[in-house]
This record gives sequence, C-alpha cells and structure tokens, in this order.
Amino acid sequence: MADFQVVVADPDSGATYQRDVDGQDANRFVGRAIGEEVDGGAAGLDGYTLEITGGSDDAGRPMRGDVSGPNLKEVLLDGGTGYKPSRDGERKRVTVRGSEVSEATAQLNVKIAERGDESVEDLLGEGGDEDE
Repeated sequence: MADFQVVVADPDSGATYQRDVDGQDANRFVGRAIGEEVDGGAAGLDGYTLEITGGSDDAGRPMRGDVSGPNLKEVLLDGGTGYKPSRDGERKRVTVRGSEVSEATAQLNVKIAERGDESVEDLLGEGGDEDE
C-alpha cells in the first residue's frame, strides 16, 4: 500500500503545508504523472484541485517530468532537476526516477491549481512553512 508525504504549495500566499498520506488517499496519486491534476480531497483539501509538480523516492532521487514511467533510469543531464553543473558544457550521468507516481515515491510535491470554498489554513492547519 502506498504511503508518502505530500507537500502542498499555495502559490497565492507562498506558504507550504506537509501532510502524511496513506491508504486509499495515497492510491489516488499512484499512477498519475507530473503535470496531472488530482482531487485535493486526497490531501485534506476538499473542493480543491492539486497539480503534481514533482517528488522524490526514499533515497532522495528526484522525479523528472521528461523521464517516462515510474522506474529508475540513468540519464545524461546538462542541468535541471537532479543535477546542477558547475561550469558551462558540463554533463553528468545521474540516476533519477520517472515522472509517474509509484509505491517507491516517498515525497510528492503538489501545488493548488483550483481553489475551493474554505481557506487552506482552515483545512490544513494554522501557519504554513514559509519561514522554514
């Protein structure tokens, strides 16, 4: 059964909220890919729509939107998610995870795409992590 942490970003306020999600709610995310929208009820935001923006597995390997599937893959990168070159033209082979959410996902990053009736603070708790 899937079990991971969902980090919800509120683009309007700049705050982030962390929620542990497991069971049936976590299964709503499994099989979805980066860029897809999910019902916010899975993360405690009833009436909201969330867009998947990224994530990582238990070893900290990032998900990349340009790598298909949920599996690990070694790709040659010249920058972007998973690798920051220290000089011009530098490339490196890096192991990253595909764009699809799977059982191996440990953290999932999402942002609010469509708002509901209640405020985010009321649904997810007081004070986001904007200063942390």
